[in-house]
This record gives sequence, structure tokens and C-alpha cells, in this order.
Amino acid sequence: MSYKRYWLALAVVIIGSFAVLGSVGRKMISEAPPIPDVFSTTGQLLFTGASITDGQGVWQSIGGQEIGTVWGHGAYVAPDWSADWLHRESEILLDRWAAHEGASSFAALGPDQQAVLQARLVREMRTNRYDAAANRVVIDGDRAAAFGQLAAYYADVFASGRKEYAIPRGALTDAMKQRQLAAFFWWTAWAASTERPGSTVTYTNNWPHEPLVANGPTAGATLWSIVSVVCLLAGIGGLVWWSSSQEKEVPHGPYPTRDPFLDFRTTPSQRATIKYFLVVMALWGVQILMGALTAHYGVEGQGFYGFPLDKYLPYAITRTWHLQLAIFWIATSWLATGLYVGPAVSGHEPKYQRLGVNVLFVALVLVVVGSLAGEWMGIQQKLGNLWFWFGSQGFEYVDLGRFWQILLFIGLLLWLVLMVRALKPALVRKSEDRPLLSLFLISSIAIPLFYAAGLMYGQRSHLVTAEYWRWWVVHLWVEGFFEVFATVVIAFLFTRLKLLEIRSATRAVLFSTTIFLSGGIIGTFHHLYFAGSGAGVIALGAVFSALEVVPLTLIGYEAWENLRLTRPTEKAPWIANYKWPVYFFVAVAFWNLVGAGIFGFLINPPIALYYMQGLNLTPVHGHTALFGVYGMLGLGLTLFCLRVLQPKRPWKEGILKSSFWCINLGLVFMVVLSMFPIGIMQAWASIERGTWYARSAEFLQSPVMQTLRWMRVPGDILFAVGAAILGWFVLGLLTGHSYQGRAVSLGPSSLEKDKEQELAVVAGD
Repeated sequence: MSYKRYWLALAVVIIGSFAVLGSVGRKMISEAPPIPDVFSTTGQLLFTGASITDGQGVWQSIGGQEIGTVWGHGAYVAPDWSADWLHRESEILLDRWAAHEGASSFAALGPDQQAVLQARLVREMRTNRYDAAANRVVIDGDRAAAFGQLAAYYADVFASGRKEYAIPRGALTDAMKQRQLAAFFWWTAWAASTERPGSTVTYTNNWPHEPLVANGPTAGATLWSIVSVVCLLAGIGGLVWWSSSQEKEVPHGPYPTRDPFLDFRTTPSQRATIKYFLVVMALWGVQILMGALTAHYGVEGQGFYGFPLDKYLPYAITRTWHLQLAIFWIATSWLATGLYVGPAVSGHEPKYQRLGVNVLFVALVLVVVGSLAGEWMGIQQKLGNLWFWFGSQGFEYVDLGRFWQILLFIGLLLWLVLMVRALKPALVRKSEDRPLLSLFLISSIAIPLFYAAGLMYGQRSHLVTAEYWRWWVVHLWVEGFFEVFATVVIAFLFTRLKLLEIRSATRAVLFSTTIFLSGGIIGTFHHLYFAGSGAGVIALGAVFSALEVVPLTLIGYEAWENLRLTRPTEKAPWIANYKWPVYFFVAVAFWNLVGAGIFGFLINPPIALYYMQGLNLTPVHGHTALFGVYGMLGLGLTLFCLRVLQPKRPWKEGILKSSFWCINLGLVFMVVLSMFPIGIMQAWASIERGTWYARSAEFLQSPVMQTLRWMRVPGDILFAVGAAILGWFVLGLLTGHSYQGRAVSLGPSSLEKDKEQELAVVAGD
């Protein structure tokens, strides 16, 4: 069968999409908000542009996006520092001007006088006074005084700590660094309230919502949100029309009467992957613990049921570890699956492959332990100027220091070498599965390639530059090509079980990959609406992120097909052995629709995200999509590989059943009972009063919000119990207690020991 048109469509989508992503990104970076020297009208230098950049480094070194947000990106307990500074500065100016009029405060003035001063405030804050020739901004005496007042306030916040912000005492005590941090906060608020030259819109597209300075959604945000909904409906209609017009495939012929993996003999390198899956369970367990501590900081601030935990593990560290461990264990499960599948699909065990797998494992452990330790020391200010290299970079999802980041990239390159060595024999021979193998190789190459995007910015790079490349890693690496890789792996597993035909699987994977990437690549821009970007980013992000949702509308069909494949027949009862790994794949389909589709599109349109960015509806999407889709997929792949390693022994399915439902129901409860209601209430507050208020301690520490935070406990406990049960089950595959009947080990049998150097491929190959 020829797949030429599928490959051509995929090539056009990839080349065209990256051309757009690159050209628009280049323009976005070139038109980023300037970083000026700031003077008062008396000629006094308040701070230099270099101080602003230094202040960005100070912010990153103490946790950055793991301690509050800037331009809406980061953590959710402390304020958004841009919105907070902007609102506080506006109130200070209004009160000072009111005092000049003889009033005690702005609130003491009459409505007419207030309207006059507020109009003056809008004019003062939105007028762009940047002198490009001198690279300077001149502000009047009142704004200079406001800067001094706020610099002292924020110095106290980080030196004395704030329980309501989960900031420990002594987070930042160096006076020079405190002033540099204040300069950086001022700059982020200045960019958020100052109009671009020749425009009536600010550098951040009028984000955050701040009525005092007339920051409201732009016309483009409203228009392109409407267009995105129309595109979504049109895309769904087109996809359903296309799907209905396709000739229905003839059902697969009779399944094999016995499990094709019964005669499978694992290779040394495949057996070496077992420890990867054990590490997956261990890292997941620690990640859950860090998540529980992070959530608890939202109600207690500086402790854990009275114990002063923030002295040892402050919020910035627990959240950093929570996110980094999620990336580590999910990626480990996928990479280990690739290492396992490689020799199985090619029928070839390269020389020294097991050594390579073991070396890669040691490198993985080194990066995980080293980066976590470095993040702790960096945030605790114990690394000095080496924080960027060995501590925390301060950017969400890519927090690890640059040294550890480079080591991880080298590890991914080693993994790619191991994959190519294992797949090479299958790629050079002409066979029916060669196109699927080619896509497998392309997706494998993309994994280290797109992680390298995280190396494209440096310690002193502009915030816009860092954000642009960071989202290449988060969106394109994690949400993009890793998913393509996993889709191909699942197709291989089903074809090796002879539950799917090669031709139909290849066609389905090529088509779904093309459809997904057609929206997914340019859809990266929906993360950058308000990150110092122009109007074009809003238009492209709105339309293409809507198209990302389109293929999810047929996700129920995929889930049904997966369930159908696991239904045992009279002649093929062995299929039931793979029921629970496939159930995790079905959960992936469910959470893809709910987490990535419904909750994703809830915040994706520009008009929605304008009010919701930096609020708790974002982690609703994050938890249900990152864990619900990619985490569940990692667990499913782990269980599938462990099932194939010992196909002759039936599992105790009751344990898996309990684990599966505890994990999924726990996730449902934590979202429905806590995170989603908090997010909705915050969105209401943001629309009604402004972003600053939705993130303020006044709102978040109210009795209702505290009660909703505590309502997360039942779901968290149920989820943790499910994870513990699954960990116990995986451990039992080593000790034997997870098998029915006589205990056995996953280690090689005597027959396998005798034939350790011989590869026995899947029966029938």
C-alpha cells in the first residue's frame, strides 16, 4: 500500500507550521518590550536596564515562576507580581494626587474629582515615554516616590516572609538584590501598562485586567476568540464528514489462538529496562508527596500542621520538585518503553546494547538527583552566582540548572543512538511495517531535538526570549512529539499482538499525527498571548489552538476500539491478559477529551485566557491533561511492557482494578470538589474587579476559598492510595505476590540465561 499522500500532507504541515512559528517568533522577540534606564524628571538615575535584567535573575534564583507569577506564568499562591505592582502603584499615585488636592486619600474625594484623577492616571501610565535613542524612560517625582515606597514593601515581603504568600522568612535579604528585584517588578508592570509605539495596546496586549489604568481585553482578543469557536465547529464538522465518507474497514480476521508473546524471549537490554519502570514508580510517589505539601501550603502558608516546614522545604522548592518529577517519571516511562520496543520490532539486539541501557540509567539517576539537590540549594541562596548553572533556572517545567539540562540533553542523544542501533535492521529491509518504523524514528529524533530548544536562551536573556523557547519545550516536546512517539509505540504493541493490521495502523497513525500537528505546532502561540507579544500571536494562537481540539472529538471512537480489542473471544481468551494496560490507554482517551479538550479550550480563547491566566483554572487543565493524558499513558506503557516480560503468568487483577479506579476517581474529586470551583470563583473576581484582586490574599484567604482548598483532601487521599496500590503491584511483579499461583520472578528463566545472547522475536515474525 502506498502512503505517499499521507507523508506529503505530514511534510507540508510540519514545514509550513514551523515556518510560521519561527518567523512570527522572530518578530515577537525583535519587538519585545525594551529594557531601559529609568530616570526621574530631576535627572536622578533610579535604576539601569542592567539592574532590571539583574532583578530578573534574582527573581529566577529564588524560585521565579514557582513563587507567584509574572505576566500570568507561574505558581498560584503568591500574587502575580506584575498585576500586584501595577495596582499598588496606581493606588499610591491616586492617593498622592489626592493629597496634593488637600484630601486625605483618593477614596475621600467626590466622584467628579475621582474621575479627573483616574483619567490622569490612565494618561500617565499608558503614555509611552521611552526614548529609543538614549534607551531611557523618564518618570515624574510621584512615580519615583511610588517606586521607592514599593521597593521597601517588596523588600520586606521577601525578607520577613508572608504566610499568606507561602514565602518563608529570609527568602531574600541582600539589599542590593532586593532593589534589583523591585526594578524588575516595575519593568513588568510598566510593559503591562504602557502602549506600544503607534498603538493603543500595551506591550502585553493590555494584560492584566486592571480597570484603574483602563487595561481591558483588546478588540483582537474578542474577535479572534469568536473566530476560534467558528474554526472549532467547522473543524469538527469537517472531520466528522471526512470520517463518515471513508469506506469502513473490514474487521480484523480471527485473532491468534495463543498469545504471540508466549514464545517471546526477552533480550539482555530489554531486561535491563525493568529498573527504569521501578524508578518510574518511585519518582511518581515522591512527586505525589511534593504535590500534597504544595497544596497544603495554600492553607497553612509556612508550615505543615504546625511544623515549620518552610525552613527546610519552602513552597518554591516543593512546587519545583513536584513539576520536575512529573516530567522525569513520565519521560522515563516513555523512554524505557522505546528501549524495550526497539529490539522487539527489529528482531535485532545490537552489541553492547545492554551496556548502553545501563549507562543511560546511571545518567538518568545522576540528572534527577543532581538537579533536585541543585534546585534546593539554589532557591535557598546557597550557590551564589552559580544558581543558573547548578540550581534552579526559575522557569516552570524547565527549572533544572543549565548544567543538568545539558546532561539531560546528552542523555537523550544517547537514548536516540540506542534506538537507532536497535531499529536499523528493520529500517533497511523492505517490509510492510517500514513506514510505521520510519515515523517511529522521526518521532524519536524529535525528542532530543525539541528538548534542545530549552538551551536557546541564557542567564541574561530577555524574558520574552526565554518564554518563547520555554514553550517550545513544554508544548512541542512534552505535548507534541512525545505524544506522537507514544502513539506510534502503542500501534506497534497492538500490531505485535496481532490485534491490529499493519496497514490500518500505519494509515491511522499518519493521519492522526498530521491532524494533531496541524493545530499543535502553531497552537504553541496560545501560551504567549500576553508574554510581550503582538496582535498576530493572538490571531494565530486562537485559531490553531482551537484546531488542536478537533481530533479529540473522535477520541471516544478510539477508546471504544481499544476496549473492543481487549474483549476475549472463545478462541482467543489470552487477550484478557492485556485488559488493564489497555484500560489505562482508555483513561488516556477520556482525559484527552476532558483535560486537553474541554478544560483546555475553556482557557484557550484569548478573551477567556485574558481573565483566567494565572488563575486556578490553568492547573485544572494542567492536572487533567499532564497527568490524565501523559501520566496515564506512561503508566499504561509501563504495565504493557511488564506484562510482555512475563506473559505466561496471570496477574492478580483485583489489585489493578482498585488502583485504576482510585487514581481516576481521585483525580475527578480533586478537580470537581476543589480546583475547578476555586478557578471559577477567581475568574469571576478577575472579571469583576481585576487580576490583582483574584490573586490577592484578601480574596484567596477568605473562609470560602480556604474551605474549598480543604475540599481537595478526599481526592488527594484517594489518588495517593491508588498510586500506592499500583506501586505495590509493580513491586509484586518482582517478588511474585502480584501473580496468581506460585510466586515467580521477572528475572530471566534458566532457558533465557542459556540463550542470553540470542534474540527470540515475536512468534510468527
